[in-house]
Amino acid sequence: CGDSRKPKMGKSKQAPRRVFINRIDSYASRNIAKVLLQFIWNSLAPFLRVSQPDQTESGGFQVVGTVSDQSEEEWPFVLEKYFGDLLAKLLSCDVVIYNISQHADQVEEGFWAASALHNEMGHFSKPKVFILISTVMTWACSKSPGPDEPELLTDESFRSRKAHRNFKTHIDLEKKVVKLGKTVRRISALRFEQRKRSLEGRHTSWMGEEHEIPVFGDGNNFVPTIHISDLARVVQNVIEHRPEPQYLLAVDSSSCTLGDIVKAVAAELGPGKICKKPFEEAFLIKDLSVMEIDSMLVNLRLSAAHIETLFSINWLCQSGLVENIDLVVKEYRQERELLPVRVCVLGPPAVGKSTACKAICEHYRLHYISLKDAEIIPQVALTHPLKMLNEKLQSNPCRNQGFVLDGFPETYEQAKEFFYGETHTYEEDGTSKIVPGLCIFVLCLDASDDFLIDRVINLPESVVQKHNYEQEHFLRRVAEYRKNADADPVINYFLEMDVAPLHLGDARLEPDWGLLMQKVYDTLGQPKNYSSTREEEEEEELRKAEEGLRREAQDKEEEERWKEEEGRCREARWKEWKQEVVRQQEEELLEAQSLSTRNYLLEHVMPTLTQGLAECCAVRPENPVEFLAEYLFKNNPSDY
Repeated sequence: CGDSRKPKMGKSKQAPRRVFINRIDSYASRNIAKVLLQFIWNSLAPFLRVSQPDQTESGGFQVVGTVSDQSEEEWPFVLEKYFGDLLAKLLSCDVVIYNISQHADQVEEGFWAASALHNEMGHFSKPKVFILISTVMTWACSKSPGPDEPELLTDESFRSRKAHRNFKTHIDLEKKVVKLGKTVRRISALRFEQRKRSLEGRHTSWMGEEHEIPVFGDGNNFVPTIHISDLARVVQNVIEHRPEPQYLLAVDSSSCTLGDIVKAVAAELGPGKICKKPFEEAFLIKDLSVMEIDSMLVNLRLSAAHIETLFSINWLCQSGLVENIDLVVKEYRQERELLPVRVCVLGPPAVGKSTACKAICEHYRLHYISLKDAEIIPQVALTHPLKMLNEKLQSNPCRNQGFVLDGFPETYEQAKEFFYGETHTYEEDGTSKIVPGLCIFVLCLDASDDFLIDRVINLPESVVQKHNYEQEHFLRRVAEYRKNADADPVINYFLEMDVAPLHLGDARLEPDWGLLMQKVYDTLGQPKNYSSTREEEEEEELRKAEEGLRREAQDKEEEERWKEEEGRCREARWKEWKQEVVRQQEEELLEAQSLSTRNYLLEHVMPTLTQGLAECCAVRPENPVEFLAEYLFKNNPSDY
């Protein structure tokens, strides 16, 4: 990464130089720290003292720094990080680097740091280096030669530079550091003008949602650029060699216009087309900050004359962003973890492949690819389908986000020809252009023939015709699939390529479809694409708010319906209870009214009548009623 010096043999070991970098969680500061340490770390430990062997070797660097209050990232390649007692930490460092190119709130802290170190210069035990990394916007209003003029603005022109009105404090800090550097030789005052054109703001380009990428303004303004790794190498060389000039421009040798840069980005990440729009429309894009919009206006042709003569730098992108767009985009994807997801879903006809594919596409924002795709079918009769599929997958949307192949490849030979066929071209690293490195996921669905036939029989006629599921054709397709699976299954090819297929089980488990898809999502991992834009976040918040209001209205309606139903039930129970009370009262009244009658009958009638009935049953006369009447007449008690 850098040109750090190694100690000569036979000499005592040199103590590592201690380097302070402000806002080390920012993009530029982080990469400068990595180059200085000649080591790249992927995960870091926040707010902890972490010492690594590379930071204590002779002639090496120890990096300390501050992080933003909002930073939750971890930085194990950073020895220490501070929030308080900053001056004491600055005094303990051999090199102090202040980067004000990205965060305007660091300008005030830079003023304080430069003044504080100046006030303490009498106590320095050895010289210190103070490096200020500023922004090219302090040159924005300088008179620049036209495109046909041979001379460029160089480091020597820094006294006549004029800053953009929004960057007056930046140039004031530059002048202060130069002044301190002249009067205090123990502090080397060096600054770098940096213009880092990132690919941020190309969210819709990467997603393939725009047919043309806008260029705000005429796009003919020249934009100075430098790769962040090259800037870090310049910083390292300044620390190593401590050159005499107090002002250095750090730019590459390119002379690219804004239109050239946007066109290169559009060709690699977007649709390949650009359109020019009035500059004022840039303010309508919420994802662009005022600083970024101001940067679009810069029109400068700069030359890093001092760097070319003072240092021998192993440039990474000396020819500029446009000439190295492939490398820059590759790094950009890695930095943002914009890794395409490639999926093959295999299985017999009507097993549910298309449903699974479309669910995956929706969840991961991938592109659905099928040989039955409308974009491919008209060409199949004219050319080889694999060639058309290759062209489809070579499109920027598929290369950027990834794709889901529905039911392809079907055979071992198709897989071999498609992924690493003899007719395919290869990238410089030797991998196939279609699926670089074969970084794919293979998902397998299956079901019995009886289940598949029963499913097709129960499908609507329109669906049967759409998918060509007529009986004869469908049975032939199923038989062909089983034959290929038994003879030389396509799964064998992926196993040979160390790609383990995920068998999703039997498609008959329809009730568990949600669990099955969750298993797929767990296997594929989190979506590796852009986080939501402000508009999408606002839409999501609005959707959640509307969903909350809708759910609240439903709950309220349900509660009112429950109250109404409960009221009806309570009224019905009350009415039933009152009716039961009335019935009991009537029964009690009837019971009271009939009691004397029953007592009279039981005392005076029932005894004689019972005896008469018993006698009648014993005699069994021809006329029982007459017999009973005669019996009652003869046996009537005499006391009545």
